[in-house]
Amino acid sequence: MPTLSPTPASSSETNEAADYTLAIAALQERFGKQLSTNATIREQHGHTMTWLTNQPPDAVLTVQDKHEVAAAVEICSQYQMPVIAFGIGSSLEGQLNAPHGGLCIDMHALDSIIQVNNEDLTVTVQPGVTREQLNHYLRDTGLFFPIDPGANASIGGMVATRASGTNAVRYGTMKDVVLALEVVTASGEIVRTGTRAKKSAAGYDLTRLMIGSEGTLGIVTEVTLKLFGISECVGSGICHFPTIEDACQAVMLTIQMCLPIARIELLDAMQIRACNQYANLNLTETPTLFVEFHGTDASVAEQADIFSEIIEEFNGHDFAWDTNETERKRLWQARHNAYHASCALRPEASALSTDACVPISRLAECVSETAKDIEAAGMIAPIVGHVGDGNFHVLLLVDTNNPEELAAADGIISRLAIRAIEMDGTCTGEHGIGQGKKKYMQQEHGNALGLMQAIKSALDPKNILNPGKIWPAL
Repeated sequence: MPTLSPTPASSSETNEAADYTLAIAALQERFGKQLSTNATIREQHGHTMTWLTNQPPDAVLTVQDKHEVAAAVEICSQYQMPVIAFGIGSSLEGQLNAPHGGLCIDMHALDSIIQVNNEDLTVTVQPGVTREQLNHYLRDTGLFFPIDPGANASIGGMVATRASGTNAVRYGTMKDVVLALEVVTASGEIVRTGTRAKKSAAGYDLTRLMIGSEGTLGIVTEVTLKLFGISECVGSGICHFPTIEDACQAVMLTIQMCLPIARIELLDAMQIRACNQYANLNLTETPTLFVEFHGTDASVAEQADIFSEIIEEFNGHDFAWDTNETERKRLWQARHNAYHASCALRPEASALSTDACVPISRLAECVSETAKDIEAAGMIAPIVGHVGDGNFHVLLLVDTNNPEELAAADGIISRLAIRAIEMDGTCTGEHGIGQGKKKYMQQEHGNALGLMQAIKSALDPKNILNPGKIWPAL
């Protein structure tokens, strides 16, 4: 896929000419063949799924355990060489680029599930474990891990970006399910940030500080997570609406009535068309909600009945639901394939993915205005969303060789970020800041941005941990 940068790169977004010869020699002596300076491998560990220009590191180190991570960071600290942690490579905002060069630490081999505590509903894993791998391992325990971003992301990467997903409306996001972390600091020290206890009033909450820090405060080497019991009954359904606003209004009332819905996903008409073509479905091509109810047989039936009454108020129609597992998996597979389905609408184009999140009371307004903005620009850009928590995504399909399309796409992304912030929301609910959304940080956080930068400077005084990300000036 071609890469692009819709705005000229600033000095902090271009590879600086730094000589890390001595650092690489020290790493080579310590790690031997685990260290690679091959150009292709370096490029593979750069931008990955973002639209930003690829900025590869100077070297890639594949580690086998946490002690190797600590040793590598200690060497990099000595030579003031930047360090970027790499999981699966599914980030979307340039979190994996190396604008100042440096070392990429590939964590994929740290993929052990260390301990499952069935009685406490917890599990401890290494950061390279993926969400699908974890749930496959748990399949016979009656437990599951609920956070499910569309990609089969690594747990470490999900911690770094404070990931969310389709289940967030009921089970929360990564900040809600992480109990404790083991982290390598900027000096190469290994520290723990918590315990398996469900709560604590002892000191600063370092665990929450690390979650969402995108590798700028430490490198995660172990994660302790909450698990949940698999419900006795799971019912999935689908319903259609004449307009996006009608669908969003139905979502708002569903949440405001405290219906304990597990999933409620919005797909606009263009996204439904994409899913039909990609997965050979025959869904009505109008704004559509995918929903899921968890509980007992009786409670699931009750939730479905209440939901059917809610959607009638907003012209919802053809509501159908079922507890059949095969049909349920087919429905949600279509939702999880939304990215690839959208790309197939215009296979010669590049995909620019962005997201925003607003208070549920502003959801209909924000999504509707965004849809009008896309239509006015004449862009192909399906909308999907984990709308139960006010979060939605836009995937713009852009001809990277057409300056007018690039400018139009950049305008849509920028207006969406500003629109969400002005609605007391955020410029990103899931994807994170990375390089792509640094320019919105000041508007969103105001004076609090200085406090964040002070924490960064205190924990990473040499600015070696993923520099050039999050902070407009660092």
